[in-house]
Amino acid sequence: MKQIHLTVFGRVQGVGFRYFSQMKAIQYGIRGWVRNCDEGSVEIIAEGSEENLQLFLEDVRKGNPFSTVDDIAIKEMEKTDGYHSFKIKY
Repeated sequence: MKQIHLTVFGRVQGVGFRYFSQMKAIQYGIRGWVRNCDEGSVEIIAEGSEENLQLFLEDVRKGNPFSTVDDIAIKEMEKTDGYHSFKIKY
């Protein structure tokens, strides 16, 4: 298991991107959370297998039909095992 921290930049707020991220996380068995940031980006903590995180990241890069992903900052984190599901934070 591995944990990554993503900051997604582009047209990612007000376009269903958090819900899209949650659905993809559930599809790949990823745990963690997603939330909007004040400056217009979206922050994601994702925990799962290396393979599933890679698949999740590919989908996040593509975004949903209403979003435009310009860039993603990725940081590997120490795994915490503190997440049991994938939630949208408000």
